Parts: sequence; structure tokens; C-alpha cells
Amino acid sequence: MLGSNIVYRDRLSDSDRALLARINSDLAIAADVARADLLLYTAPRAGAVVVEAQARPRSSATLYPESVVGTLEDASVLDGFGCSRLRTHRLKSLQVRGANVARMILPVHNDDGQLIAMLARDAYWLAHERHKRRPLAYRRALLEFMWTVLRGRFNGAEDLTPFREHDGIMFVDSEAYIRYMSGICAELYRRLGYRDSLMDRSISDIDTIDYQMAQKATAENRAFERSVEQDGRLYIRKVLPITAPVLPLRTLITRRHRESYGVRQRGVFILIHDATEAVRAQQELESQMSIVREVHHRVKNNLQVVASIMRMEARRARQEETREALEDSIQRILSVAVVHEFLSQQGQGITINLRDVAGRVVTQVQQALLPPDRGISLTLSGPDIWLQAERATQSALIINELVQNAIQHGMEGRDTGRIQVELVDAGGGVRILVSDDGVGLGEDFDLARDANLGLQLVQNMVQRDLRGSFELVSEPGSGTSATVAFDK
Repeated sequence: MLGSNIVYRDRLSDSDRALLARINSDLAIAADVARADLLLYTAPRAGAVVVEAQARPRSSATLYPESVVGTLEDASVLDGFGCSRLRTHRLKSLQVRGANVARMILPVHNDDGQLIAMLARDAYWLAHERHKRRPLAYRRALLEFMWTVLRGRFNGAEDLTPFREHDGIMFVDSEAYIRYMSGICAELYRRLGYRDSLMDRSISDIDTIDYQMAQKATAENRAFERSVEQDGRLYIRKVLPITAPVLPLRTLITRRHRESYGVRQRGVFILIHDATEAVRAQQELESQMSIVREVHHRVKNNLQVVASIMRMEARRARQEETREALEDSIQRILSVAVVHEFLSQQGQGITINLRDVAGRVVTQVQQALLPPDRGISLTLSGPDIWLQAERATQSALIINELVQNAIQHGMEGRDTGRIQVELVDAGGGVRILVSDDGVGLGEDFDLARDANLGLQLVQNMVQRDLRGSFELVSEPGSGTSATVAFDK
């Protein structure tokens, strides 16, 4: 049970809440270093606690893949807090989804010595047993690092990348001697030529930037990271300063009243990550994407050349039917060219903004088929919708055909009118609506029987490629509305 000394959640002062917010911002890197799930609890009332914040480790498997923030629990999950025998931490066992879990509970005190929250450090029991076999210097440093975080004394967490499973860690004390080095860390230093054990050696004797980084982090009391290339490999180092009270943690943390006490530097954690393969893979990807973008650029240019040749043929065509067929084909080719142009400009070239593509297609059709002296407005509305390149290409062709159809048939013989293209993001799907206030379709119009080539293309693409639906609604004299719907 929680004792009477805890400050309930609704009675926390502004400074108490600021401290909890500060702790929350530092929990991610703390969970990584501890290789454990961290749950920050407050007490809303007697006999109950609530999860105020949560951090999952990126360095090991999490016990809580789902969010548990806001979960109300019985105070027995944190038994022993608030009593007169409060210690630096308590350890208890529990079951989480059938797994044996070791829970270490750490108190959070404000400047007045009042208990305002509790931090649960949950790890698989096997991981806890492995941790117990690590050197005492490292285990004590980890506890003092947690004290640094829970007192709001850790700075620079927002500038750190995650510490992951295959990264190394070492503890360097305040005299710059290595007191702990993980197996992965030792292997990374062997790659740098240090075959013998570095335990109990000074980092000032090692030909790396570790010593300079440790000095900087200690002097500024701020964590930071740096990327350095060495022996043809790229290493990312993070340095986390550790502070601790001059008095023993157990003596200090049980004090009930505000007292002045000194704080000293205990050393630093140095986290090291070999980013060589990831960087090389990224460079290779960028090289491949550069080639892909160049291919799309050339395809776009070739399509535009083909469209130019067809435009010359259309001008020389003697039969009106031939000229119209060529002009329709030109617009289709240019619609596809628009997509390739966007792909040639994209950083990744995987998805395309349908809104941007539709804007270019609508502008092209307007310039080609709507002379300025015709008072027909053509507008586009809708949000940004990101689609795979193939679906964006099909959508561009569909918009081109429907807009052309509205101009050539809906607005036939008219000098004024309105055509509207609307894009709708339906969550997992997309709707494209093209409507006009033109003459409409005949009363006996049948899409399967009477559709022209453009509408047949739309119907085939929607049904065969997009696996969607295509609907035409029209009343004579009231215009036509075309709706295309498909999944993203």
C-alpha cells in the first residue's frame, strides 16, 4: 500500500508537474540504456496508481507493445512506497503475459523531499539475472544514471538517436578509467585494433575521440553524440554524463525534508554504434534512386517528343476525325508524362501526391482544349493524397479522360459553363469526382453500349487495374457527374 507521504496527482504543484514532464522527455534514452520498459506512476487517490508516462526500450524486446499510459492500477503493484522504510529502490516479481518479470521500483521526490511519483523498471527475469552478474561498478552507475534522470538533471536527450540492440556501451568513471565494457563494445574496439582488454585502462590512452567527448559532456553536463569515420568505418558515439549525490543514495533518497547536499560527477556512459553498413546501404539506395530518376526524366522527354510529333501530324490531318483522335492521344501521352516528371523530381520516387499530378493534368487539358475566349471554368479541389506511382499514373489518365469528355461533350456548343474536379481522401480509399453543368447525357444513355473510347478507357482502368467502381449520373440539361472510387 502507498503510505500517507505521497503527494496525490491533483495536488501536484507546477514545479512537480514540470519535473515529471522533464523526466518523461528523458525516459526513452533511459529505457534504452536500462534495456527495460519504464513506467512512470502517479497516485490519483489512496490505494490506486496511474501510468503517467511510458518508454519502451529500443535495445531489447519490450514487455508492453501497446500503450499503457492512463491505465489505472491497484497501488499494490508498487507496494512499500510512502512508508518510513523507503529505500533507494525495491525489487519485486510479477507476471506479464505469462512471463516472469523483475520490477525495480524507484521513487521520484521533489525538492522538498516529498514523494510525487514512482518509476517501475520492468525487465524479463532472465535479463535481470544477467544484469546481476555484471560488474558492481556498472550496476551502481546505472542506478546513479537513473537518479540523474529522476532528479531532472539529465540534459540533451532530445539530440540523441536511439541506443539499439547491436550497439555497445561502456562506463568510464570520473577519473577517465574504463570500468565496464559490453561484449559488443569490446568487439567494436577490436575492429579498431585494440585486441587486448581495455578494462581499467584510461580512455586518454586510446586513439579515439572518447576522452575529448567525455570531457566535453562532463564540463557542460550535457549528453551529445558525434559521427566519426575511423579506419574506413563510420562510428556514432553518444556520451551520457552521470551525476550522483555526495551522500550515499540510500541516505539521501530517504530524507523527508529539504536539505542542501552536494552533487558530483560520477563519470559517463559511452554508447557506440557502427553505422558503416547502414550508411553504405543508404548511399547505394541513393545511387539507385538517382538512376531511376534519370530514367523517368528520359521517359518524360521521350513522351513529350512523341506528343510533339503527333501534334504535327494532327495539324496536317485532313479529316476532322483523325485530327481529334490524334489530339486525344496527345493528351493521354502528356498525362503519363506528368507522372514521370514528378517521379524524376522525387527524392524517393515511391509515392506521388495525386493533388499535384491532377493540377498539372487539369492545366494541360485547359490550355489545349479551352481557349481563353470561352467562358468555361475548370477548377480542382481536394487535399493532398499520396499514392503509389502506378496508381497515380492510372488516376492521371482517368482525370484526363473525364475532363476531356466533359469539355468535348458536356460543353459542346456552349461558351459558358463550369467543370469541377474534386479529390476526396476516404481514409483507405480515394474518390475522384468530375462534374459539369453541361447538356448531360441522353435519357437512354447506357455506359456499356454508348461509351466513347475515353469512357471505355476509364471503365477498363477502374475495373481491371484499380479494382474500383465507376459511376456516371446525369439528367438531360442538368449536367453530368462522374465518380471513380478505389482503394489506395
